[in-house]
Amino acid sequence: MTKEEKSWILYDWANSAFVVTIVTAVLPIYFKDVVANELPSSHSTAYWGYINTIIALIVAASSPILGSLADYKDNKKKFLFFLVVMGTLSCSLLSIVGEGDIILCLIIYMFAGISYFTANIFYDSLLVDVTEENKMDWISSNGFAWGYIGSTIPFILSIAIILKPSLIGLASKTAATRVSFIITGLWWFIFSIPIFINVKQKHFVEKSSQNFKGSFRRLYNTFSTIKNNTNIFLFLLAYFFYIDGVSTIFKMASVYGRDIGIESNQLLLILLVTQFAAFPFAILFGKLAGIWSTKKMLLVGIAIYFFISIYAFFIKTVFDYWILAILVATCQGGIQALSRSMYCKMIPKEMSSSYFGIYNIIGKFSAIIGPLMIGVISQLTKNSRYGIISLVVLFLLGFVLLKKVQINSQN
Repeated sequence: MTKEEKSWILYDWANSAFVVTIVTAVLPIYFKDVVANELPSSHSTAYWGYINTIIALIVAASSPILGSLADYKDNKKKFLFFLVVMGTLSCSLLSIVGEGDIILCLIIYMFAGISYFTANIFYDSLLVDVTEENKMDWISSNGFAWGYIGSTIPFILSIAIILKPSLIGLASKTAATRVSFIITGLWWFIFSIPIFINVKQKHFVEKSSQNFKGSFRRLYNTFSTIKNNTNIFLFLLAYFFYIDGVSTIFKMASVYGRDIGIESNQLLLILLVTQFAAFPFAILFGKLAGIWSTKKMLLVGIAIYFFISIYAFFIKTVFDYWILAILVATCQGGIQALSRSMYCKMIPKEMSSSYFGIYNIIGKFSAIIGPLMIGVISQLTKNSRYGIISLVVLFLLGFVLLKKVQINSQN
């Protein structure tokens, strides 16, 4: 690997800690148990849901135009640097939030979340600048693979000091939790430094006197191109369905585990093991994509998820759930990594940020159908198993649509 490729991969190692510690595990619990502890549980949950919805809407609304602006020379790194600084500072500022600081916590978290999710547009689009097309699958897969490891190290460190604050000379779990936010921010910033030093934006649109107006014109042209390019349109439509299934299984796995009687501590252990197990499989997907093809390995990943949805219907024991988790680990990173690299191969390199702005919208709004299906069907049947198995529809649609996509140099 080149220095540029390693630096790009290292950013995945850097920012993945944010998802596990801030979005998924530590901050949501801290918000409910400490910050909003005087509110009814249903109210604090609602506020948390509202702020995540606001973040998603802001990111989705701003992604296309920011992506178009980033296509100009040197803008990708400038935008990425600004968002990393804002995101890491916001992470660290969460350490000042205490009991009753509900509005403050939600505002700081909003800035952190917007920074993280928007930064991914420019990070993903830099893939075309750091490597050749025949190596994109391998590099993209390594990014996700090392991201899994990078997310668990600060998370384990945070959990250790929260469970035993005396390890770092603190007297309470609350103080230790605040320190974990600083750890996450520092981890994200420090390991982001190589991408700013070593990576250059090689593909770009030349700047002009009408950069902003030109960005809107180019954005309109991008939408028109996607609409008229059957392969890109079909790929994004397929991605909309199958990535919805993937994200739904990830988000609902813990809830489903509790429904079938698995204890919270066991679920946490399974989550950690799954993160580590996903590392070699993400790399394997990248390797096999180079032997067979990106599209074939994506179809394999979708097929495995199709089977996972069926298998989940029948699980009854903790052992069954372990098997389910390992099955998810075999393809979760691979399917995300190869989706990114396949898309990179289909789009104009000098306009990669514009196209990834739209890719980002698809990812944000795709996470609606799956949870809704599970919720409605589980409620109607009074059995969450029927909700989980309904996801086969999303994977089937994604599989059929992706089969129709053809990759060639003319895309």
